[in-house]
Amino acid sequence: MAFYDPLLPGRAAARGYLVTVEQFADIAAQEMYRPPGADLAGILAAVETGRATLGPGRYETLLRVGVHEGLPMLTFTAPHRAVEVRWTRPAPVYLGMLARGLCEAHGWDAARTVGYLAGRPGVAGRWTRPALRRLVGTAHSGSPTGPAGRQSSSDSLLDMPGRRT
Repeated sequence: MAFYDPLLPGRAAARGYLVTVEQFADIAAQEMYRPPGADLAGILAAVETGRATLGPGRYETLLRVGVHEGLPMLTFTAPHRAVEVRWTRPAPVYLGMLARGLCEAHGWDAARTVGYLAGRPGVAGRWTRPALRRLVGTAHSGSPTGPAGRQSSSDSLLDMPGRRT
């Protein structure tokens, strides 16, 4: 999961998974370093109001970022804005995971993936384009579906306002 600031201009490519409320609660609990079986009230509040803050830490703010096929789309992020973040260079394994996700979910080729990642605040100025091309090329060649195949109809382009970095 990457940092998401809904107030930034532009659009963010995302990947959605259809999960139950209980499954989402367990995923969120893991990201928040909490035990599974969390209270579902925060999730329901985010669905109803668009936002719920469960704590001060990273990934403890739940956001409803839209609706897809009649179902609410939720994510979790930090409570602060992108301008308040001290950016660090993302690890190669992390960027590789993002590159594979963009390829698998959206069918993006290496050039489009490099262009997208190069513009993200955490990557811009911290990764050269040649280094990104090598990393993305490796990530794309290891993708189980590759650019042409998509594993399921749940992998769809969920462009959300704001930017994920």
